[in-house]
Amino acid sequence: MKIKRIIMAMAVGAATIGAQAQNDIKLIVGTYTNGSSKGIYTFSFDQATGKWAPIDTLAIANPSYVTVTADGKTIYAVSENSDETASVNAIDFDSTTGRMRLLNTQKTHGADPCYVETNDNFLLTANYTGGSMSLFPVNLDGTVGEMKMQFKGSTGGTFMPNQQQAHIHMATFTPDGGYVLATDFSADRILRYEITGMEEIRYQGVAGTVEAGAGPRHIVFSPDSRFFYVISELSGSINVFSWSYGKSHKVQTVAADKVGGHGSADIHISPDGRYLYASNRLKNDGIAIFSINRQTGMLGPVGYQATGLHPRNFAITPNGNYLLCACRDDNKIQVFRINKANGLLEDTHQDIAVDKAVCVKFYPIVMQPGVGDGQFRVIEKP
Repeated sequence: MKIKRIIMAMAVGAATIGAQAQNDIKLIVGTYTNGSSKGIYTFSFDQATGKWAPIDTLAIANPSYVTVTADGKTIYAVSENSDETASVNAIDFDSTTGRMRLLNTQKTHGADPCYVETNDNFLLTANYTGGSMSLFPVNLDGTVGEMKMQFKGSTGGTFMPNQQQAHIHMATFTPDGGYVLATDFSADRILRYEITGMEEIRYQGVAGTVEAGAGPRHIVFSPDSRFFYVISELSGSINVFSWSYGKSHKVQTVAADKVGGHGSADIHISPDGRYLYASNRLKNDGIAIFSINRQTGMLGPVGYQATGLHPRNFAITPNGNYLLCACRDDNKIQVFRINKANGLLEDTHQDIAVDKAVCVKFYPIVMQPGVGDGQFRVIEKP
């Protein structure tokens, strides 16, 4: 029987952040390669000081989104291409040295894959232009098998031309391990799939809807798994949903983008569970900051941090000290210090120069075990 590496890692590596987080962590950066970028870059990053140093480069076409497994052995990266070369790549990763080596590549059979996530049994890609979600088995050696299942998105949104054709923007596993949620961008819905086998899922209907013309993009869960938050690209809204045993209910809608930029991008929660951050592009580029009421899940406005041009994906260090934001059109990753007392950000001016940087990930990673104890855990290999 195939054993999830994620469960093994949680059993031997799970501990509170204060006990396990190390200062010297690895930063993995995905890019677009239509400029001078070669592909994926790794850096060492000191999460006590915010200082960094380059390590390795792996040449891959348009790795616009990457993810790393809980045991730190494998990176998965999309190749966001609009033709038959659209694919997902498995990469051997040495989390001690930061070195990378390509293992194999599989076609997504959907154009412009822009998101990838795995539970270590199977892997999902969200194919934006293809309007689909592709499912792949993951082999014991970390390689990706041929696509096994595919699910289509739909239309019905009112924001044209962005919602004229189907788009799936994200597919994520719920912390309880029982479901997958996908953002049906062009129909303003969150789709729910039940995990029915080691490498199978089944469509279960709509988990929630957002306002017409919103364009739901990314999802993040609260530390106790009781709520999930959806950032919508076109409306710039954040919708808050309760979550319990596969059932959801909308509890709040707030604005992250208040200037009509129609380019909201990413959403994350601080490791202490107190603050939520959301990036906005195209106008007033920056990051909206909210406090979280842990009892109700509801958000309250805290502030707004200006960033470089076109802030896309961002990540928070496991110890919660820093937020790193990929600014695509300024060809840099900004390093912000987080004020844990109020959630506000301070630019450290320790930028990392990377052409067309669009995705940032850390190892060790912060994971949400879904056990309802209200704590994030730092997961790393033994």
